[in-house]
Amino acid sequence: MSLDVELSALAVQEDLPADLVRRLLRHPEARRSAARLRSDLTTEMLEEVIRLGSARSLAANCSVPARFRVRLAEHPEPSVRAAVAASVRDEPPGLLARLADDGDPSVRAFLAMNEQLSPELLTVLAQDPESHVRLSVVNQWRHAPEPVRRALLTDSDPHVRREAAAAYSPPADLLPALLADAETRAVAVRYVDPSPELAADPDSGVREAVAAHPGLPVELRDVLAGDPDEFVRNAIAARPETPSTLRESLVATLATGDSLAAWVLSSRRNVHACPAPAPAPPRLTREQAEDLLARAGL
Repeated sequence: MSLDVELSALAVQEDLPADLVRRLLRHPEARRSAARLRSDLTTEMLEEVIRLGSARSLAANCSVPARFRVRLAEHPEPSVRAAVAASVRDEPPGLLARLADDGDPSVRAFLAMNEQLSPELLTVLAQDPESHVRLSVVNQWRHAPEPVRRALLTDSDPHVRREAAAAYSPPADLLPALLADAETRAVAVRYVDPSPELAADPDSGVREAVAAHPGLPVELRDVLAGDPDEFVRNAIAARPETPSTLRESLVATLATGDSLAAWVLSSRRNVHACPAPAPAPPRLTREQAEDLLARAGL
C-alpha cells in the first residue's frame, strides 16, 4: 500500500484525535478524503480545507453545516457548486431554486440528481435548454408525470429520447413514432409483440432487444440463435428457458480476445463474478498513526 493510500485511509478513521486530523489536512490526498467523508470537522478545519483548495471535496460531504454549504453553493468554481447542488437541502429556503437558475449547466445537471428537489423544480429542469440537464432529469425522475414524460419522449435530442424510452413506459399513441425512430426503436421493441420483421431488422440492437423479449416465440428464438451478431446470440443464451444444449453451443461461439467484450457478454448471462471487495485497512493506534505521519513529513 502506498504512503498516499495509507494517509487517505487514516484520514477517514473514526474517532481520530483532532490534532492528527489537522496534521493530515496538510497532505492533499488525505485532505480530500477527510473533507469528503469526515463528519466531525470543526469550523477551523473546514476553513482550512477551503483555504487549501479542497472546497470541491468538502462540497460533497453531507455532514458539512448548512452555513458552509450555502457558502459553497456560491463558490466561483462551477465544480464546487455542482457538488453542493447534488445533495444540498433547501436551507435557507430558495437555495435550490437559485441553483436551478445557475448559469453553468453542469450545476443544473447535478441539481437534477438531488433527491430533495420538488416536482416543480424538476419540471423546470426537464425543460432546460441544455440536453444533458434534461438527460439528468430522466435518469433521476422515474415517476415523472405524463406531460413531462411525453415531452422527454419526444425531445429534440436523440440521447434524451433514447434514455426516456428506456426509463418510461410510453403512451400507446407515441409508440409508433418511437418504433420509427432509429434512436428509440431498440428500446421500444419491449412494448410490442416480437415479429419476424423485427427479428430481421438491420439494426443489431433491435435484434438483441427482440432476443431478450419475454414473449419471444420459440421459432424466432431459433432464428436469432443463428444471428451473425454475438450480442444477439448472447441474449438467446441468457434466456432462462433456452435449452442447455443450445445455450452451450451458443456460448462456444462467443469466444473473443477482447476482455471488455467478454466481460459484458458474461455479465449479461449473469455468470461473471465480481472480485471480492478489498479488505478494510487496519485501524491504527496513536503510536502507529504518529509513525505514519512522521514518515510523510507531517
